[in-house]
This record gives sequence, C-alpha cells and structure tokens, in this order.
Amino acid sequence: MPDFSCRLSETTTPLTHFWEHTVGSDHAPVALRADWQAQLRRCHEDLGFRYVRFHGLLSDDMGTLIDHDGKPLYSFFNADQVVDFLLSVGMRPFVELSFMPEALASGYKTVFHYKGNITPPKDYKQWATLMNRLARHWVERYGVEEVREWFFEVWNEPNLPAFWKGTQADYFKLYRHTVEAIKSVDPALKVGGPATAKNEWIEEFLEFCEKKKLPVDFVSTHHYPTDALGNEGDDTETQLATSRRAVLREQAQDTFRRARGKPVFYTEWNASSNPRDARHDEPYAAAFVAKTILEANGLVEGYSFWTFTDIFEENYFPSVPFHGGFGLLTLHGVPKPAYRAFELLHRLGTEQLLVDGIHETVSVWAVRQETSVTVLATNHALPRHSIKGETVDVRISEAREPRHVHVERIDEAHANPQRAWREMGAPEYLSALQLEHLHAVSRMAREPLPWKYDNGVVHVEIEVPPHAVAAITVVFA
Repeated sequence: MPDFSCRLSETTTPLTHFWEHTVGSDHAPVALRADWQAQLRRCHEDLGFRYVRFHGLLSDDMGTLIDHDGKPLYSFFNADQVVDFLLSVGMRPFVELSFMPEALASGYKTVFHYKGNITPPKDYKQWATLMNRLARHWVERYGVEEVREWFFEVWNEPNLPAFWKGTQADYFKLYRHTVEAIKSVDPALKVGGPATAKNEWIEEFLEFCEKKKLPVDFVSTHHYPTDALGNEGDDTETQLATSRRAVLREQAQDTFRRARGKPVFYTEWNASSNPRDARHDEPYAAAFVAKTILEANGLVEGYSFWTFTDIFEENYFPSVPFHGGFGLLTLHGVPKPAYRAFELLHRLGTEQLLVDGIHETVSVWAVRQETSVTVLATNHALPRHSIKGETVDVRISEAREPRHVHVERIDEAHANPQRAWREMGAPEYLSALQLEHLHAVSRMAREPLPWKYDNGVVHVEIEVPPHAVAAITVVFA
C-alpha cells in the first residue's frame, strides 16, 4: 500500500500558482468569436488564468499590415478588439509576435490551413517599423503602465522548419530588430525569446544577446513528452511509451539552470503534441496535468498550457464534440477532466508542505491554508507502463482534530464527460438535452471521506484508480 505522510508544523515552500500566469489558444482571429470569448472568461473566473497567448497576430487575416496599392497600410483595429476584450475581463495579452505579414515577407512558405507566413522579412528595418508602431500605438491607447505588464515574445518555434524558413542567425537578427524597436518606445516593455520547441537554442540565444548587449526580459520555450510538432496520424502511444514519466520536470530543471537567472516561461506544453490525441479528453490528461504542474514548482515563472479551448483550427475546424483536441473545454464549452484538474489546483493554497513517501505511479502533495490542508494524489503512468488502482494511506501529524474531511475525484467514473458521450453513441452533433447531460456529468462532487484521529495524527485511506486525481481536503475546527 502506498504510504505518505506530512507534518503541519513543517516549514513550507511557496506555491506560486505559476500555471495560472498564461494559457494558450489557436490564432488571433478566433479571439474575435463570441464563443471563444465566453470560454476564456469562464477559464479566467474558474481557473485563474491571467494572460492568453496565441499565434498569428501579425498575419494578413488580422489586417495588421497589408500592401495596399503598393504602399504599407497599418490597421491595429482587430488587434485592439482582442486586447479590449481581454482587459474587460481582467486578463492581458502574452503577445506572440507572429507570423510575417505578406507585405514584409521574403517568401511564400506558410503553415497551417490559415496560411501563416513563416519566412523572414525581406527588409528587417520595415519589420522594426511595424514593431515600433504597434508598441507605440498600444502605449498611446492603453497607457505605458498597462503595457509594461504585458509580455512580447518574438516568433514561435523558430528552431522548427515548419515555423521558420530562416536560419538561427536570421532569428537572432529578427530578435535584435524587434527588441530594439519595442524598447525604443519604452525601455521597461518586456521582450523575450527564443520561443523554441524542445527547450532548444537557449544558450546560443543568451550568448548572442550578451555579445550584442541586447536586453532579454525572459526566456521562453516549449516542451511536450512527445515530438515537438504532432500530426493527426502520429503513433503518439509509442512516443509516450518510450518517454519518461518525469521528463518535463527534468527538462524544466535543465532550462532553469541554463537560463542564467532570467525568468523562465514555458509558453506551450500538454500531454502530447498531437492535435487529435484521445488522451487529451480522458482522465489520463487530468492526472498528467496535476502531476506535471506540481513537479515544476520553483522552476518556472509561467507554465502556459496549450490550449484552453477546442475552438481551434490549425488543421481544420472540427465538429466532433470529443476529438482529442488540445483544449480544456470542448467546442461546446464542456469541461474535460484536465479542466477539472486545473480547478482543483486553482483552489490550492500557497504553502506547500514536504510529503514523505514514494511510489512507482502514485504521487502526493499537501498544501496548507489557514484552516485546512488539501492532499492531492495522482495515479499516473505512461501508456504501456504498468499501473493499477491503489489504496493510498495518508497521515497528517501535529494536527488538530478535523471538523470534516471530503474528497473530490477525477477518474473514469467521475468528472468524465467523454465516457458519457461514448455511451450516447458518440454523436457528432449534440442536442440541447445531450449537451446539458454532458455538462452535468463533467462536474466534480464533494464526497465525505472517513477519517481517524489519534494523538495529533489525522489518518485517511483512499482508493485511487489508474489515471486519476483525488483531492482530499481536511478542514479543522
């Protein structure tokens, strides 16, 4: 039986809720949709997300810069509409500066069905002019104190040919022109990079900036436990099976060491990079999310999950309610198990206790608040690795007698709307009654949990199925 214990009198470690700093989305035009906005508002209110990051702010479908009768035509109207909405709900943009406007592009290579141009600028000075005008416009519109709270990230995954047709040197040149243009508006505006996949280019990027005396306000990169850029037909199960259970923690530790004291922001991560991975809709993702986040405490300033919604059209716009999309919410706004994991994490306090105990698949954390402590347990293993249901024994010592103890669960039988959808026959288009039922079964329930108290020790036992999360809250008198 897995056995874990903690002492309430122990010195705690700060739990900063770094995972709530930013969340990811698709590309800028979807941020103009009413359903996207409604879902983001809900995520902000329920899960605490403060910034949102998306591709394509500079692409032609946003109209930011186009060639009109042989002359550059700037229009920040659509970008402003997105920012206005974010500020109206208490959020801010984590600005990814991509992709290349056709008017500035040196070639015609594009990515995704919406054809984001991935070529370097034909004239870096014209690119710098765009950066300067955009930053200046936002400072004039929203005020310098507000825009100083934003983050400007230069490009997306320039180390992958799918996103950047230039060289590493070309990207560094892009960064130099970008940071100089934005900082010329106000030196306190925050600019960073290299926004790479697979934790790459960090040393080279920082060495370049040091050599050229360029400011770097933060280091950003991405990671997944699978290939960096997933495809619908990938053998994701094999990729995950040959990965390591704590690989993202190991990578975050390495990035933290290589960042030379700069704040580290992971601006993309998920259980896999496959945009059609059924595990994204299953309790597997909830266990992966909770475990991965809590293992990253103290290593990163921000940990931006990719993505908050399945309103997402990189390859095509889907219609199947559960199609393995990246999102925490389905197309219809039904919370997936991973959403509920973020909900449990949001409710945690900020004082993490040291927990003694180790197990092959079960991990346990304890977080203290003024009148309670929450013990969060996950039972997780990668595909094709051994896992079974476990009876987990938890002891909390140096504690007062509890007033009550309850548990909230995410597993095959709890907060799992995909299962209910399959039992309906997996309809592609939902009726209003079917949608109402899926919302109902997606909810977590608080159930009383038996406990014992003896000589200052609270003792509970709980069954944790495979690929599950259980949050035990002990409330003291």
